[in-house]
Amino acid sequence: MSFKNIVILCIYGCLVAGCGSVVKKEEQFKQQPSKQSRVNPNIAKETLYEKYRKWQGVRYQLGGSSRNGIDCSAFVQIVYKSGFGISLPRTSYQQAKIGKTIHKNDLKPGDLVFFRTGRSSRHVGIYLENRKFLHASTTKGVTISRLDNNYWRTRYWKSVRI
Repeated sequence: MSFKNIVILCIYGCLVAGCGSVVKKEEQFKQQPSKQSRVNPNIAKETLYEKYRKWQGVRYQLGGSSRNGIDCSAFVQIVYKSGFGISLPRTSYQQAKIGKTIHKNDLKPGDLVFFRTGRSSRHVGIYLENRKFLHASTTKGVTISRLDNNYWRTRYWKSVRI
């Protein structure tokens, strides 16, 4: 076997191994959380307001995932992991694929709310109460907004219960 063939075989092996681990990670998010890991709406509201106080005003940064700047899906991912012990995927597109789709009128604290903000852009937040949701806004940073605000009302896409 030539050196070139060995290199090609090694590269192929690495690619196959890498794809396998990605698929396994994606499969983990397609499954529904166990009953023990579901968000309890009775304690979710308190937890969410606590997270809001901790993150309030942190600026929006596309791809950011820290107090120096955070985007909407990273914010949701961090709040769910630190507040509820539930691992979520990193992007809003992936987050929209998990959980159970629910009607906007049936929202409970902790449910995810999704918006179409552009042709292929999505935004995600976490429902609090009384038509309010917590999210990382591109203009205000981490904030609380209203679902019935004209901007959000016209861009509402769907809601998901984890």
